[in-house]
Amino acid sequence: MSSSSSSSSSSSSSEDGNGNGNGSGGVGGHYGARRGGDFEGPSSSRQRRRAVNEVWPEPFVEALAAQVAIEASRSVGRLAAAAALANVFQVCSTWRAVSRSDLLWHRLTRRIWGRTNLLHATWRDEYIYRHRTAQNFRTRRYTHFNLYFDPSDVDNPDGLTCRCLTLSDLYLACGFADGAVRLFDLTTRLHIRTFRPQHSDRLGQFSRAVSGIILTASQLIFATLDGDIHVAVIDDVANETRTAHFGSVMDDGVLIDFTGCSRYWVGLYAGLAGRAFHIWDRQAEEVFVGGDLTDHNTVMGWRMLTEFTEFVGRVRVTSHESAVACTSSRVITFDLRNQGMVLGERGYGRGLYVTSVDVNAEAYIVVENRELENQNRRLAIVRRVDTFEEVCRFSLRADRNVNVMGCMNQGYALMCVEGVIRVWEVEGGEYMYSFRERIGEEVIAFVGDDRHVAASCGTNIHLWDFGA
Repeated sequence: MSSSSSSSSSSSSSEDGNGNGNGSGGVGGHYGARRGGDFEGPSSSRQRRRAVNEVWPEPFVEALAAQVAIEASRSVGRLAAAAALANVFQVCSTWRAVSRSDLLWHRLTRRIWGRTNLLHATWRDEYIYRHRTAQNFRTRRYTHFNLYFDPSDVDNPDGLTCRCLTLSDLYLACGFADGAVRLFDLTTRLHIRTFRPQHSDRLGQFSRAVSGIILTASQLIFATLDGDIHVAVIDDVANETRTAHFGSVMDDGVLIDFTGCSRYWVGLYAGLAGRAFHIWDRQAEEVFVGGDLTDHNTVMGWRMLTEFTEFVGRVRVTSHESAVACTSSRVITFDLRNQGMVLGERGYGRGLYVTSVDVNAEAYIVVENRELENQNRRLAIVRRVDTFEEVCRFSLRADRNVNVMGCMNQGYALMCVEGVIRVWEVEGGEYMYSFRERIGEEVIAFVGDDRHVAASCGTNIHLWDFGA
């Protein structure tokens, strides 16, 4: 990373300057300044450096360095924080010593990169890794892989369709139409486990299709269209998947999407009025039921049990324990900690692409279905979840009859249209590039985080790794 190289190269030059200041020139400069006489610039510069060394306490310098980096990331971009830090560390040896503070790097990694889990030896290593990975994302430096698994245990070919994808730091989980969830190790890119729900009565060919997956540090939680929620311990191969919640389609409707975080699970239902949202805590206790988001999509919700249809709705959770849910005509944001209290709502008279909606830590993206003045172009807008304030907008080429699949990480928005994946920078809406691979027109699931991007096309699963 540029900050480490800059600080190491500036180390020798700063030490030379401080070393020269230990001679008579430094004393004479101090004496001349006390008497009000003139003294030469270099001597004055050395004196100021020595004064900085002597006066500024290390905790103050550490706080100053953190503030400079955070402000640079806010005003210019997250990658600019490294150069701002390098400038701070070049001031003198005392300020440079702050670069060895793991507390500083912990704070910066959390504030700038939104990371709270340490995956490397130190927080400084973690910060450098996140910076380099983001730089790779910006410059299209990645490796593409096709993931494979043994399909011999699947009786119905329709069961091999991958309907949803979820990423964590270590794993990619793929949910299939027959209810199976296959887990891949992101380091080896090998299929390591398959989780299956316990048998239940079928209410349609796809009633056991996976509708959503949550990955935590130790658990895999997944739901099926019939409303069942299943929990498995990832490293516990001896015990089978257990059912934490038994769904009731006749009472709740069809569970069309499912997501969550370490504290809450969220289900989006369609089929019955007034029961669109269900929120559970991590003990599978239901804490909220309500909402009318999908009241106009009841028929389409029921049809999902028996046939592949267009996506009815989507729900995503931010790192601040708020959620964004949508249908083709509305977007609602709500607070998971306050029994689903609605934070905001926005209607789209001409419609939106449900599969384009995604969130990062504090913002969401949506692509409107209305055509712009330029033929076959659609408008994508990124807004803050809590205030609906617009962050940026950009246009993309998409015919009315094709689907738009979207995902977003902290720095970039990705849109897949007719098998081509294009990337925009989130902070300003600048178009960056398109992926080199064309993956086919029938993309069913699409997901990305700060390092990986994954897509499923029928039975094919693609993975892109931007890791440093």
